Amino acid sequence: MSLAPSAFMQALIDLAIRAGTEIMAIYATDFTATAKGDLTPVTEADEAAEKLILAGLARINPAIPVISEEAAAAGRIPEVSETFFLVDPLDGTKEFISRNGEFTVNIALVEHGVPVAGVVYAPALRRMFWGERQTGAAQGRIEADAATAWQPLGVRPLPAEGATVVASRSHRDQATEDYLSTVKVKSLCSAGSSLKFCLVAAAEADLYPRFGRTMEWDTAAGHAVLLAAGGRVMTVDGPALSYGKRARGYDNPGFIASA
Repeated sequence: MSLAPSAFMQALIDLAIRAGTEIMAIYATDFTATAKGDLTPVTEADEAAEKLILAGLARINPAIPVISEEAAAAGRIPEVSETFFLVDPLDGTKEFISRNGEFTVNIALVEHGVPVAGVVYAPALRRMFWGERQTGAAQGRIEADAATAWQPLGVRPLPAEGATVVASRSHRDQATEDYLSTVKVKSLCSAGSSLKFCLVAAAEADLYPRFGRTMEWDTAAGHAVLLAAGGRVMTVDGPALSYGKRARGYDNPGFIASA
């Protein structure tokens, strides 16, 4: 069974593939990393991929504003209302620097606080995930800049023997450990970047708790994939995780992603 993306989603997929090609060209070099004002790392791959994605989104729909990580770090955050793009051109820069392959290109469309379409592409793994409201979610392997086939994604019921929990490889904290002590856990695995949302969407994991700080561009694309696969992302205070939180500086509270 295959699931075909809409024309709009295909345009986002193609853009993510092009950004991934740019990233992998730099990945193959002796690149260097510098620290941003918040002390998080940035590389020339982040900047090159963002430039490509911003130009591509302007061609897809120039009327939709874009909040993107590196532009935001430089203070360039447009006014947004009900509809806007959220972009992390290289999510998992620490994974990129350590060369473990678990970094992604994230592009999401938000409407009224909800991520309604998203693409997550892991170029080193050649693994693409996408999700779109009213269409569904799928994954595929990218070969020669195209998917070999799209396989539908869908979350699974929580297994009676316990949850497979996926957690951050770079940001495990005590709050996560405390939460895990309250859950029946069958197995615990680590993954980088927004791949964690996608593993829940693909029924390869059941829970992704995150209590440390994240930004909206870190989570929106993976959140969109998980929503389209039948999952949810709830804040630790109860409501669903939402987007466009300008008063918070576009950061997220703690959340739990699940089926």
